[in-house]
This record gives sequence, structure tokens and C-alpha cells, in this order.
Amino acid sequence: MRKISNSLLGLLFLIAACNKHDTKAPAAEEQDVDKIEITQRKCGTAEVLERQLAEDPSLRKRMDQIETFTQKVSKNPSAFRLVNGVITIPVVVHVVYKTTAQNISDAQVQSQIDVLNEDYGNTNQDKALIPAEFQGVDATVGIRFVLDRIVRKQTNKTSWSTNDAVKKTAQGGSNPVDPSTYLNMWACNLGQGLLGYAQFPGGAAATDGVVILYSAFGRNGTLINTYNKGRTATHEVGHWMNLRHIWGDANCGNDLVADTPPASTANYGCPNYPKNTTCTGGKAEMTMNYMDYTDDACMYMFTNGQKSRINAVFAAGGPRAAMAK
Repeated sequence: MRKISNSLLGLLFLIAACNKHDTKAPAAEEQDVDKIEITQRKCGTAEVLERQLAEDPSLRKRMDQIETFTQKVSKNPSAFRLVNGVITIPVVVHVVYKTTAQNISDAQVQSQIDVLNEDYGNTNQDKALIPAEFQGVDATVGIRFVLDRIVRKQTNKTSWSTNDAVKKTAQGGSNPVDPSTYLNMWACNLGQGLLGYAQFPGGAAATDGVVILYSAFGRNGTLINTYNKGRTATHEVGHWMNLRHIWGDANCGNDLVADTPPASTANYGCPNYPKNTTCTGGKAEMTMNYMDYTDDACMYMFTNGQKSRINAVFAAGGPRAAMAK
């Protein structure tokens, strides 16, 4: 059991973890993802958080308050209204495109919703691959996603970075639809080798949601190899629901979840099981967890501890309680 903290616990160490494995690419405005092979998963969530903390000094306090609330819910769940069965989250998908390929089809968008429902509902077929030692903590999170609408926006922008411009109509993107009651997702041409990024609970409503590279969005249609099973969105929506990376965003760090074994750092590709950690205890790492950096085909589980954190987000008094339907 790892000690649970009520602070951000060095979340910004993720910057170093992400940048250490950067995929070489031109600047965002010059990059054409259609011509680039992304060889390692790269998130921009930490870069976004660093910028938001610098722009809004009150954000750290709000996130600390959310973490304190999360720990209270985990310790005394009967005192809070938690998810009973399944809650439904309406989703608005913004398809922001310049080329025909980037204007992904309705079917590709729906395939991403289907993947989210399988992964958060624990009905994904590859859950059968979970090693015996982790089967006891395998969780059915109990979230159902329903596509409310698709907003299509043609733009002159070649690609987008983590500066949230894609979420702003005035900058060529598309404004979010009522983030208090909808999960907003943007499918667009991300630059800098990024697959996606998310905003943690506590951030500004005007930028709340998840951004995914259009060619890693869903499992049918215009997709790149390795990231063609929709797991980038599963991972980034996990951040949106207040989940950290399993390595705690530092060497042998703390992800604030007791039932994910300590991990040395991010795992890439498809590690052979068991991949033993260099952290204290030398246990097998949970490389198949959705909050690692492994390939789409090699991540296929959440844990009960992660489910507990998600429950707190939607519990009465939680940062996304208005969405619990």
C-alpha cells in the first residue's frame, strides 16, 4: 500500500517524463500528421497543466481541494452519493479539419464512443488477457457514454498544439458546448507528435475536455498503426476523470491509487509479462493499465482504486457531480 497524499505530489514531473521521449517533429503549424509515423505514445496533459497553473494561481488550490475531497470519499464512501450501477455522460465531438482525411466520418466518431463504453464498462474482449495476479482488482467503472452531437468545423489551421486554440472558435477551432453537463472531445490534427491531451477537474470551463489526434480517434476509418483501437481517448478521458499515470509522473512515483503496483516510469510498446519494476518490492508492473503509455493493443484494464477516484469526481460535491445522471 502506498501512502496517499492530499496534494498534487509533483504532478509536474510529468513534463520531464513526456519530454524525455519526444517524437521528433516540425513545429505545430508546419507538421502534417498524415505523413508522420508516431512510434511512442506522447501526451500533452502535463504541458497543459503547467501552463494553466502559471496562468491561474488559484488552480493549484482547487486541485488540492478536489484531492482532499477524493480522499474523504475513498475513506468514507457511505457518506457520499456514489455511482450506483451506471451513470450516463453525454458527449459532444468537435471534428476540426482542414483536409478531407481529417474530416473523419460519423462512423469513426461512433466507433470511439463504442470503445469508451467497452473500456469503462469492462466489456472489452481483451480483458481476457489480464494476468491472474491483477484479475482481483479489475474494475467495471460504470460509466456510459452517449454521443449527443457531432460539430464539424473547417479551418485553415494546418495543425494544433496544446495551447487550447482548437477549443476556441475565434482562433479557428470550435467552442465547447456547456462543459458542466457535456464531455467535449475534439478530433483534430495535433502537431509535435502528440496523440492527445486532457484537462484535469478544476480547470476553466472554457477549455474543459479532451483533445485527440484525428487519426488515433476510434477504431474504424482514418487511423495510424499502433494507435488504432481507440485507447488514446480511453487514456485521456481517464485524466479528465482525475486519474494519474501509473508511474506517478516521477521515477517510482505515486499515482494516488493503492492497487496499482509501483512503476519505475512509463512503459512503451507491448512489454512482456511480467515486467518487474525497479521500485521497492520489485513487483510486476501493471503495463496493461489504460493509464500507462503502452500501445493500444496492450492496455485493457482499470482497477478498483482508479474506479474509486472516478466515483469521487461524480459524487455529490465532486467537481463533475452535475454530469451524474
